[in-house]
This record gives sequence, C-alpha cells and structure tokens, in this order.
Amino acid sequence: MKRGRPLDILFVNPGDRMKTYQSLGQELAAIETPVWITILAGHARRQGLSVEVAEMNALALTPQEVAERVAHERPTLVAVVVYGHQPSASTQNMPAAGAVCSAIKELVPNQPVLLLGGHVAALPERTLREEKADFVCTGEGFATLPALVAALQAGEENGLRSVPDLMWQENGAFHRGPAAPLVRRLGEAVPEFAWDLLPMSVYRAHNWHCFGEPTRTPYAAIYTTLGCPFKCTFCCIQAPFKSGEAALGYRPEVNSYRFWPPEVILDQLGVLVERYGVRHVKIADEMFVLNRKHVEAICKGIIERGYHLNIWAYARVDTVQDDLIELLKEAGFNWLCFGIESASERVRNEVQKGFQAEEAERTLQKVRDAGINVMGNFIFGLPEDDLQSMQETLDYALELLPEFANFYCAMAYPGSQLYRQALAEGWKLPDNWNGYSQHSVDTLPLQTRYLSGSEVLRFRDWAFHRFFEDPRYLEMVQKKFGQQAVEEVRRMTSYRLQRRYA
Repeated sequence: MKRGRPLDILFVNPGDRMKTYQSLGQELAAIETPVWITILAGHARRQGLSVEVAEMNALALTPQEVAERVAHERPTLVAVVVYGHQPSASTQNMPAAGAVCSAIKELVPNQPVLLLGGHVAALPERTLREEKADFVCTGEGFATLPALVAALQAGEENGLRSVPDLMWQENGAFHRGPAAPLVRRLGEAVPEFAWDLLPMSVYRAHNWHCFGEPTRTPYAAIYTTLGCPFKCTFCCIQAPFKSGEAALGYRPEVNSYRFWPPEVILDQLGVLVERYGVRHVKIADEMFVLNRKHVEAICKGIIERGYHLNIWAYARVDTVQDDLIELLKEAGFNWLCFGIESASERVRNEVQKGFQAEEAERTLQKVRDAGINVMGNFIFGLPEDDLQSMQETLDYALELLPEFANFYCAMAYPGSQLYRQALAEGWKLPDNWNGYSQHSVDTLPLQTRYLSGSEVLRFRDWAFHRFFEDPRYLEMVQKKFGQQAVEEVRRMTSYRLQRRYA
C-alpha cells in the first residue's frame, strides 16, 4: 500500500486459536471482531494518525508473518492489544502476544513495541520484565497512543515522561507517566469504530448464537458501554480503568460505567448492516441490560431503522425489567446471557454475586416466555465450593435447562480481587499464562478451600458432557431449533479436550 507518510500505528490482534481452544478452535469456537482495536484505532484516526491492523487471530497469522509485515511497514509504533472474547481472555492471549513481540524484536530490534490490555494494566511491571516490549500501557490507552507516537516521532527521550499511562524501563528502573483521566464523552472521542481495517468476512458467531440460523456469518461484536458497576470478585474487567478512575477522583471501591450515545451505536450498527451485511451481533458490554434509558433508546432505534438482527447480550437476573423484555425481543435480542454461577447461596455470597434462586427462576421464565433464549453461565471451583455444591450447581443447570450453558472453572485472573486473594492465601496458580485458558491443555483452575484445581477441572469436564448429552436438553433443542441444532450439539460433544489431570 502506498501512503504519503510513514504509518503511525500498526495494531496487532494476537491469538492462537488452536492452542487456546485445541480442536474446538478449528470450526466450533467463535472468531470475534477485536472490539478494543476497533475503538482504539477509531480514536487514533480521529487524532489524525494513520493506522492499520494485523489480524493475527482471525487470519491465523504466525508471529513471523506479523514481524515481516512490521519490517516492511516500519510503523512509528506497534501496539499489541491483548483482549479477547471476554475480559478473562486477555490473560489467556498473553502467550500469543509475547510470541509476536519476540518475533518483531528479533527481526526489527529497534522497532518500538507497546503492549496494552486488561492483563497488561493489571500487571504492568511483570509484563515489562517478562515480555520483549519497550512499553506497556497502565490504563485504557486513548491518551497513551497519540502522545507516545508524538514522543517517538520527536525523538526526545524526555518526552516519554509526559506520556499518560505509559510505563517503561530505563537502567533497570521502572518509569511511569502521569495517569490519564478516563475519557468521559465516548461519543465525541470515538464516534466511529474502525471496521474497515478488519477482514470482516472471516468473523463468525458462537454456534449456539446461530441455532436455527443457516449461517454463523457475517458477525460482529460491539461495545455500547465500558465498565461495570458490580463487584464480583472473580471479574477483572475494571483493570484498565482503575488508574483513570483514580485520576477522576473515584474512590477505589467505586467502578466506572460509561456510555456511548445511542445514536452513535445505532449508526455503527447501520455500518455493519449496510456495508458488511452483518446480521449476527454480540453486545460485548459486561452488563448491557442495566440502564433503562440506554437500553430502551437502542432497542427503539433498531426497530425504527428496520435492522433485522440476531443479537445476544449480557444481563443479570436482578436487572431485567419486565416491561423491557418484549422490547428487547422486538429489537432482535434473541439471547440473553445470565451469570447464575452457582446454585449455592453460600458460594455466591463469598464472591459478592448475590441474588435469590427464586428471583433467577422468575426472571428466566419471563425472558423465555417472551421468546428470548437463555444462555446460562455457571462456575465450578469458587472458593467455598466442594463436590456437593458443584453437584448442586450442575443439578440446578439441568433443572433450569437453559437453551445453552457455559461451564467454567474459577480462575484467579490478574486484575480481579480473587487473584489478590489467591496470592495472599498462597493458592497455586498456573505456571504459565496459557494455563488461564479454560480449554487449553495446560489449564489449571483455582483450588477451593476443599478441592484441588485438578479435582475442579475433572468435575467441570464431566459436567459439560453430562449436561449437553442429557436427553431432556437434546429434546428441548430439537423442539426449539430443529434437528440441525441437535447435530451441532452432538458434534460439539464429540470432541474430548486434552487435559493434564493430576
């Protein structure tokens, strides 16, 4: 590609689907648009910077192939953005991020490389020590990227000291720029997401998201908000926002929660529909169904504009208001994902996930009565879990019988309160970052007060097959979505993950 001046930023989306998801990565796992790159690149362009993207994950590029592109492009800055399908995927993508940094430095030793993302913001000093990157971002990145490009192009080393949310090493010491306040007016900072920099035709939705649909593509994920006001101890979503919150005067225990104006989101959905033919959409917000005014405006806008979408989004059983359910369905929200986590109130309370079982059952029934499918998230191995409570959770999942379910093992992800607790109590953590991937060979869940991580993992893998091979579940899928969806479930359960049970 010819351009009038050198490239300012080459964004890299790292990933290795086969290592992260094993055989599931070939056909079953979703391939998601890198939401944070679309946001950061959109913001950088608004600041007048030239930007491109190396889509390592979706295009299955090797670290060497990315390094060769860097050698050819010679951008002012390579920004490796470490996120994923959900906040936890930041940590599990660190091996791929580290590999691409190493490959770039081996081929182009003087190339400036920045790492940023949730994991990086949670462990900035450790990331600098362990990875071959020149800089890490301790915040969300909006202020960091343009300021760092300007400092590098000016060639003044002292200029680094004024770059917000930047950390680097010099003579064995860590240096840190000033904290940047969070961007409060997201619609003004990023009114357009950089979809045009991505290979939009290769992204595909989750298999369950498209039960009853002829295809899983085209697909896109989009944020309408950033942050989450809740404080589940196993969640690490706020890690990139904490320094910016402090700069705005937030108390440490308060979480920020920011919104794009509905008009901006509707315009971006319009781009996805009209330019790329997208029908399947994930609202990637950690908690979309929360602010009534925001949700209502987006739903009504989708209906008025005539977008015929198949959408899924996250909700909580205590945030779905009855009179919004029908509106969500009319707007194309065919799936809502609820974090049930555990059947045990004792286990839930330990991780600040408080709700009553009766409340969950009422909410899920109302949602399903409106024709919206339920995705249930369940976690095995929270600190107070034992074999009995995990069995109760599986039994509860079979009782609720959601249209699909995720069965996770508890992980102490960097940036979460659970990670700090694990360090304080000396609980064993994975030996490498790939061990934080739920589906990898190396995965090692957090131990509980009563069980080893290996015992939790063995139970989780058994529970997965117990649920999805249950005749009642398969019968329900047959009635709701047809035989093709049943065959998709059977194909999914035909895979057996390689594990290293102790």
